[in-house]
Amino acid sequence: MTDSPISIKQEFNASIDKVWKAITDKNQMIKWYFENIPDFKPTVGFETRFNIHHNGKDYLHIWKVTDVIPIQKIVYNWKYEGYTGDSFVIWELNTEDNKTILKFSHHGQSSFPQDNPDFKRENCTQGWIYFIQERLKHFLDLN
Repeated sequence: MTDSPISIKQEFNASIDKVWKAITDKNQMIKWYFENIPDFKPTVGFETRFNIHHNGKDYLHIWKVTDVIPIQKIVYNWKYEGYTGDSFVIWELNTEDNKTILKFSHHGQSSFPQDNPDFKRENCTQGWIYFIQERLKHFLDLN
């Protein structure tokens, strides 16, 4: 078991404001991330809960925003009701040569039950690659 975070770096041909809105505005997040997010606000202390049914199981996601630097960084605590484990996801934005660079990391993923294949590092890594390098990139390219 490894404690190193899952890390992904992705470049977008979009303004930093556009990328920030895509990762923090509920109406945009439901188009590329999770379609049933009930609400989201980039405000410290904001909490949301929503269920994802995956591989025949329910996973009640619990997110609580813990740190925000507008248009630069957002951090939220990520847990699942009924499962041990406690993690944080960090989204950091910078600009380089008229492009936006996202540095994403998921810390503590290994604290979730590793006997459940849905929580295995490889599956979580593939999930983040799908969301960031495919879904978010495609969303930003189209909008």
